[in-house]
Amino acid sequence: MDPNQPVGENYANPKTCFFHVLFKASALAFYILSALFIDNFVIIFVVTVLLSALDFWVVKNVSGRILVGLRWWNEIDDMGESVWKFECLDHESLARMNKKDSWLFWWTLYLSAVAWILLAIFSLIRFQADYLLVVGVCLTLSIANIVGFTKCKKDARKQIQQFASQTIANRFSSTLQSAFSVV
Repeated sequence: MDPNQPVGENYANPKTCFFHVLFKASALAFYILSALFIDNFVIIFVVTVLLSALDFWVVKNVSGRILVGLRWWNEIDDMGESVWKFECLDHESLARMNKKDSWLFWWTLYLSAVAWILLAIFSLIRFQADYLLVVGVCLTLSIANIVGFTKCKKDARKQIQQFASQTIANRFSSTLQSAFSVV
């Protein structure tokens, strides 16, 4: 437990947390409830995918940066190859990130994907290929964020380790230089 943070720590970014959860919950809720009340597949498809796309964008560009200090994107280089780009806060800023915000970010990211997987299984069991298409699009967007942020987190850890190694090496080198310069 971090001694600098109070025991009853609250969310540092409650509005961001709210919107992070809102779009996930609204896409899932609309999809589930629409099956009960709406008989038009096109409306269900468009609204569910739109809500899921909004969730994807909010997570990738807003809540990921604010809640966990990470951001990712993918570019195509001059050779036509796909290149992952990662951005993270510096080591000190990452260490100060709110634990509850981070916990909410990662758990909702994974739980929403699990929910879409379960809905895909139900669509398969009920032989509803059209609804499986809706779930597939939403699951793809959810998994894209999981893969992007997981790779970004690994890259951030690698950068922190390189920074720590470089700092230790620099201090060792300066200590050696000062020891030999005195002689």
